[in-house]
Amino acid sequence: MKYQAIIGLEIHVQLSTQSKMFCSCDNAGEDKKPNTTICPICTGQPGTLPVINQKAVDWAVMSALALQGQISEKSHFDRKSYFYPDLPKGYQISQYSEPIGKGGFLQIKLRGEKRKIRLERLHLEEDTGKLIHQKEKTLVDFNRAGSPLMEIVTEPDIKSPEEARIFLQELRLIMRYLGVSDADMEKGHMRCDANISLRFEGDKKLYPKTEIKNLNSFKSVEKALSYEIKRQTSLWDEKKAPKNQSTRGWDDKKQVTILQRIKEAVHDYRYFPEPDLPPLEFTDKYLNKIKSKMPEMPTDKRKRFSEKFFFKDKDIKIIVSDLDLAGYTECIITELKNWLQAESSTDEGLYQWEQNKEKFSHLVANWLINRLLALMHESNVKVKDLKITPENFAEFIKIVYNQRVNKHGANKVLEEMFKTGGDPSNIIEEKNLGTIEDEDKLSSVIDEVIEENQSAVQEYLNGKEAALKFLLGQVMKKTKGQADHKVVRQLLIHKLK
Repeated sequence: MKYQAIIGLEIHVQLSTQSKMFCSCDNAGEDKKPNTTICPICTGQPGTLPVINQKAVDWAVMSALALQGQISEKSHFDRKSYFYPDLPKGYQISQYSEPIGKGGFLQIKLRGEKRKIRLERLHLEEDTGKLIHQKEKTLVDFNRAGSPLMEIVTEPDIKSPEEARIFLQELRLIMRYLGVSDADMEKGHMRCDANISLRFEGDKKLYPKTEIKNLNSFKSVEKALSYEIKRQTSLWDEKKAPKNQSTRGWDDKKQVTILQRIKEAVHDYRYFPEPDLPPLEFTDKYLNKIKSKMPEMPTDKRKRFSEKFFFKDKDIKIIVSDLDLAGYTECIITELKNWLQAESSTDEGLYQWEQNKEKFSHLVANWLINRLLALMHESNVKVKDLKITPENFAEFIKIVYNQRVNKHGANKVLEEMFKTGGDPSNIIEEKNLGTIEDEDKLSSVIDEVIEENQSAVQEYLNGKEAALKFLLGQVMKKTKGQADHKVVRQLLIHKLK
């Protein structure tokens, strides 16, 4: 019989607030000298009192709403007791019985199929410090201790390692759209623990799960889960299926999971309400205020870019994956639409836009994704640092649309725009990159090429199509790439009859 993987994720998102969760210390301490952004509160000194970070609460509520969750009318913090060298108080302030958000879901797409991954909860807590292991000793850096963490727990709805990776990538995108976190896994802004168990297909029972701790990249999540499926499959085949919950670590060098401990039960943490913090109450007025600040989410943006702008799915996936790029693209489309309306009467301009928007979208996607993004990648430039304004890029698209330059010339214009941020029309004039439209001039150049390459002419007349390409190339060389390729080909064929 085949086995079915049952996967759930616990994701910690580090919120990018200016201060920590329960004190006023700088929340950017991980980039600074060890133990320099700390205070008596975040290092757990006796007699200190925590104070709730309002921004962290606002962002947690916003995130829960973005994930279709229900906000608890009342919520409170709890103490979660356990002992570890980088946990200075001997307990963590977290939420257990009344989290900020309950339920919700995140919809993902895998090979054209939509999947809805249900969420169990979303709650706030504080981060621990960080251990730095050296040869003969271990050091503790408390700069990260007390940083605000948002924990998101899924239901065991994920069916495969690939699905887990896509879920995490979509969650990261939502966090970035909301502006609550960079959610960079490799920098520790988003960390994941993956829970996995197996069962026979058709079986409804849940068996003891194995938790894989602190996975720090999308690839490691996928690889660790794939390894666990193979490991647990062998155990099931040998009738040695796991009988206890356990915690394992992922060794990225060896590409294996390693047993760390038998998993604690909930009662081991001795949860009880945090006595030093007041309970939270969320009114309709407060929730409406949070909702009014929420941006358009990636799913809605994809739908709008498809229905309104006619971008193809593969292009939308790339454009929407970067909030700045999506905004930049939309500004370009708006400029093109305004240009058409300005070129003619309002009604006629709108008509032209409706008739040609698919072509414009295709041109924008082609030059933006295939050329501009390639230039940006080569130079390690981000959208926000681009010298090319959306207005100038829209003008560039108009120039290409009106065939004022051929493809070769357009590439040179875009490269110059990328370097200098210059106006495309000025670049064309200054660099003499415009298309040669004078057929008499082209005819004269073609005559020269025919005269200078009689052997190639004869080969073409004898049926060798490659000879025509050679002659065409010679014409383009003489015109420095400014001739229209199609026009040159037509004139050549006509003259060689």
